[in-house]
Amino acid sequence: MSKSIRSIPRPLVRTNQSVIVICSVLTLFSGQEWFLLIPFISGLLGLFFGFNPIMQIAKRFLRKEPKAYIPEDWDQQQFNQKIAVICLGLSFIGFITGWNTVGYVFTILVAIAAFVAILGFCIGCFIHYQWKMYSYRRNKNHSN
Repeated sequence: MSKSIRSIPRPLVRTNQSVIVICSVLTLFSGQEWFLLIPFISGLLGLFFGFNPIMQIAKRFLRKEPKAYIPEDWDQQQFNQKIAVICLGLSFIGFITGWNTVGYVFTILVAIAAFVAILGFCIGCFIHYQWKMYSYRRNKNHSN
C-alpha cells in the first residue's frame, strides 16, 4: 500500500509567501499592525482547517490544472506555516502591547524568511531537515 503524498502547487505557496512579505512591509512602513492579521489569520485557518483563504483565492487564477505545477510538500509547508504564524503572532502581540522592538524583530524576521523563500532558499525547510537529522541521530544512538 503506497502512501499518498499531498502537495500544494508552487504558485499558491509563492502567493502566500508574497502576501506575508507585502503585509509585513506595509506594517513596517505604515505603522498599522493590523496588516499582519491577513497572513496570520489565513495561516491559522490553513493549519487548523486545511483552508488558507489566500491560497484559495490564488487557486482561481491558476492557468493550468493544479497537478501541472511543481508540487510543494504539504507536510513541509505546514511546518513552514507554523513558523510563519508564530512569528506573525509574536509580531502582532509585540505591537499591540507596546513592545515595538519585539514587533519589529519578528516582522522583519518573517518578511526576510518569506522573501528568501520566494528567491529559492527555504529557511523553514532547512530547519525542518536539520531537526529530522537530529532526531534520526538521537534515535539511532539510543537504539545502540
